[in-house]
Amino acid sequence: MITDKELNKIWTERDKDEAKLKEDEFYYGDFGRKFLSNSDIINLLTNPQGFRVKQEQTKPMLEGRYFHTKILEPKKLDEFTILDVTSRSTKAFKDLPDGDKVNALLTKEKNHLDFLCDTMTSNLECNDLIYAKGNEFEVPRIRDIMNETWKAKADIINPSQELIIDIKTSGDIDKFKYSASTYNYDSQAYIYQRMFNLQLIFIVIDKRNGRLKICDCSDSFIDRGREKVEKAVEVYRKFFSNEATEDVYSHIYKETL
Repeated sequence: MITDKELNKIWTERDKDEAKLKEDEFYYGDFGRKFLSNSDIINLLTNPQGFRVKQEQTKPMLEGRYFHTKILEPKKLDEFTILDVTSRSTKAFKDLPDGDKVNALLTKEKNHLDFLCDTMTSNLECNDLIYAKGNEFEVPRIRDIMNETWKAKADIINPSQELIIDIKTSGDIDKFKYSASTYNYDSQAYIYQRMFNLQLIFIVIDKRNGRLKICDCSDSFIDRGREKVEKAVEVYRKFFSNEATEDVYSHIYKETL
């Protein structure tokens, strides 16, 4: 049986790890990859061979980072390079050093993202949720779920309303209910609610026109997320844990056409 001294040591180390995960370089880098996270779900369930394979940043990922940074951590906006050119195929864009290109937005892209950010934060209800007194932003957490260690980083912790708030952009807000399952927001909600012991809501904005929606999570939504996590953990243990029973590269997909 674990002693109080041993338990305190575990939590002290966990607190140190959580503090490191506050910084993106640790959260998304090699240090953070030793923990499971919701972003691992898609590969564990659909492409185990791609698990923890470093992925190139896509333009939507870059735009999402800017959107979150402007709303939650505006002091970090100087990490982005803004280029006043017509397209990414111009010589000026292609000549950017790789270190700048990964954070480079065109002026027109930045302006549209600024419009989305301003639309969300100027809405009184959204503003009250996002910037309530006592709110914390980009809060990391490490916890064990189903006997595996997971990491998460909450966009916003709103203690006065006992909420986790996650801000999202959507290509079609009327279909967000369906895309939430496709993009594994259900498993995200399950993991985050387990980790922070708070209810999670999404504040969503339509990238096309700035329409806003606030979505809470039904019990069935959380249950679907739990089922995904259970299946993902099974795959992880089969191929990647210390007790792995199969070689992932010998795995064959089977399908009836």
